[in-house]
Amino acid sequence: MTTASAESSYTSRHLSVLEGLEAVRKRPGMYIGSTDSRGLMHCLWEIIDNSVDEALAGHCTRIGIVLHADTSVTVTDDGRGIPVDIESKTGLTGVEVVFTKLHAGGKFGGGSYTASGGLHGVGASVVNALSARLDVEVDRASKVHKMTFRRGEPGLFDDPKTGPSPDSAFTPFVSNSELAIVGKAKRGTTGTRVRYWADRQVFPKTAVFAYDELVTRVRQTTFLVPGLTITVRDERGLEGTPGADGPHEETFVHHGGTVDFVEFLAPDTPVTATWHLTGEGSFKETVPVLDDRGHMVAQEVSRDCEVDLALRWGTGYDTEVRTFVNIISTPKGGSHLSGFEAGLLKVMRKAVETNARKLKVSTKDNAERIEKDDVLAGLTAVLTVRLAEPQFEGQTKEVLGTAPVRAIVARVVEQQIGAMLTSAKRDEKTQAALLMDKVVAEMRARLSARKQKEISRRKNALETSSLPTKLADCRSDDVARSELFIVEGDSALGTAKLARSSDFQALLPIRGKILNVQKASVSDMLRNAECAAIIQVLGAGSGRSFDLEAARYGKVVLMTDADVDGAHIRTLLLTLFFRYMRPLVDSGRVYAAVPPLHRVEVIGAGSRKNEYIYTYSEAELAAVLKKLDRSGKRYKDDIQRYKGLGEMDADQLAETTMDPRHRTLRRVTAEHAENAERVFELLMGSDVAPRKDFIVAGASDLDRARIDA
Repeated sequence: MTTASAESSYTSRHLSVLEGLEAVRKRPGMYIGSTDSRGLMHCLWEIIDNSVDEALAGHCTRIGIVLHADTSVTVTDDGRGIPVDIESKTGLTGVEVVFTKLHAGGKFGGGSYTASGGLHGVGASVVNALSARLDVEVDRASKVHKMTFRRGEPGLFDDPKTGPSPDSAFTPFVSNSELAIVGKAKRGTTGTRVRYWADRQVFPKTAVFAYDELVTRVRQTTFLVPGLTITVRDERGLEGTPGADGPHEETFVHHGGTVDFVEFLAPDTPVTATWHLTGEGSFKETVPVLDDRGHMVAQEVSRDCEVDLALRWGTGYDTEVRTFVNIISTPKGGSHLSGFEAGLLKVMRKAVETNARKLKVSTKDNAERIEKDDVLAGLTAVLTVRLAEPQFEGQTKEVLGTAPVRAIVARVVEQQIGAMLTSAKRDEKTQAALLMDKVVAEMRARLSARKQKEISRRKNALETSSLPTKLADCRSDDVARSELFIVEGDSALGTAKLARSSDFQALLPIRGKILNVQKASVSDMLRNAECAAIIQVLGAGSGRSFDLEAARYGKVVLMTDADVDGAHIRTLLLTLFFRYMRPLVDSGRVYAAVPPLHRVEVIGAGSRKNEYIYTYSEAELAAVLKKLDRSGKRYKDDIQRYKGLGEMDADQLAETTMDPRHRTLRRVTAEHAENAERVFELLMGSDVAPRKDFIVAGASDLDRARIDA
């Protein structure tokens, strides 16, 4: 009896629904990349992107995303709503076709969506197959239509009053499916609501939705679809998320497109303005098309490709290039990125060769030839291409495979950036000159770094002549133990040589204030003797070529006088490290020595020796003297005030500043260096107006007694 019942409930309808979706459940990685948190997020993007495609087509202005406490997620939009009428070929409603049939949807014929993110027609059905439960509601024709699925199979859940749950009793449809009408919608209101519970038979419990990743993707989407409003609400209360203490909601909307996106991403001071380039091209490709008899026939079709590009160069050397196809991010690039890079390199090489004499570039035997990394240094760019039915490499859509896009993007870049670089307009001419100077400087820095690497390893006794003669190196080869003290002035060097432990402490003196690298170009920095000596002694290169593993010392200690000039020199050095040797700062290997300001000589009672107390600020000195007076101890009135490191003898310098057993070091973090650079840009950068405002605002707070004059 049981067997007969089971046989009667298993009909051809189940076979038609599940034959494709079972393949998804057996090989989910083929469709979503993996079954960890990354694959879980990919499923969410599939549903969100369907709503975004409605926005791209001009039918949707608002999207809502809610992460529920029961691990489910809801995505709503005010688009046209999934079609609810019967699809003629399958006899099923549009809702069921979209959520149960692979390679089915409204994005194949080109009638509904001229350019969309979902092109394979498997997104919604794959999410459905990998969900323990999925509920979809559609507002159309003043009615609310609803359908529910369990692991891809349509049916009905018997939910308790507490609300929907994937564990509720489920009855699958046997003969005919039912798209139920569960309510009325306001006249003229359309939209779609999808709520689903990821199937924990497929995804482990450790796989969770990453709020920060979701917000980042949502923000970039609102940049790429100007005017679209997306709201994200987190009700999970997970530790480490903004919603840990209660529901957290954020709303994103932007109107400036790719230009605003570049301004948001750019981390550094601009060298050029943000250039906005647009263009288009067409190409032909052969695609299979269904004819009237239902047969697949190869047909040549014409495609249009629109290019939208915003880019700017900054003073830094990091590269930030984001690429998109129909607003879908392609983190691993593809034909559009390769076309962009090829076009950019070609036009920059041509511009540099044309101006070789003015830039003092040697073109003989390609001695100084621009490479891709030279052009990309300091570049922030957002590239978007829009075309119908792009070919992606895999369902995860991380790489664009449509080959003709490469030539179209390259042509747009060559023509429009070439026009900018040869423009006679004063502003564009100035920007072009600054850009070419930067690219040439990056090229020379790369060539210089190559030479530096040849001499970057620690030299033996026969090879020390290649390092700066003023370096007093240490004997130890143990990088983790060794320390490099950058000392202010030759007078301090003499004392420091006697105070150091030559086994593991090396000394490099610098003369006064080094170059202000905040305003100088890369080539000027490399030509500066002090900067070049520091880079050469560290042996790890600079800028993009910096290799932390090659650094010759485990600690770099900035040892300057305890006065205003010493603080200024320390700030200059920090700016150099932050801009050109950032990984050294990030890894916590840069320190500032803390030399004392005063020495108090306490007179010993009876035959006891006099005791010395060092203080590091005026407030500390006052506190020490007060404490001595209270305890009745006598001290010499001629309290020594150190104006520089050179005033100390070797024993005093060792005890207070260099001996690891007694000294105090301040570790410089990236945040400290970043603040120093920001203040330095304000006080000594190229922009005068903020500096004037700062001086005017602080004039009333100036204490003349604080000026060391």
